[in-house]
Amino acid sequence: MSKILIRNLELFGHHGVYPEEREKGQPFWIDVELEGDFAAEDELSETADYSRVIEKIKRINSARRFSLIESFAKAVAEELLRESSLVHRVKVRVKKRPSAALPPLDWVAAEVIKER
Repeated sequence: MSKILIRNLELFGHHGVYPEEREKGQPFWIDVELEGDFAAEDELSETADYSRVIEKIKRINSARRFSLIESFAKAVAEELLRESSLVHRVKVRVKKRPSAALPPLDWVAAEVIKER
């Protein structure tokens, strides 16, 4: 079993429960962990191409508006698992800075794990 890791992919999105989050938008950081039987041979076709993974995440981010970061993470995880038969397990974490209504902290996150 091998892993491919993507850390802190920063995207600007219009996700959130509050109207100002959906209207103004805000940055989100996405972490992805893909597990599978990758690179049996030294061929791109034998792995999960991380550039394609990133493009898929970017399309999901721009095509939809999620109220919850949990829903955003789930949509990404399901799509990445569906994308490649080589991927057996995917973990997606979506992070954002909390609104001013919360005490100071670095970020809040939702993490989703999906398996075949």
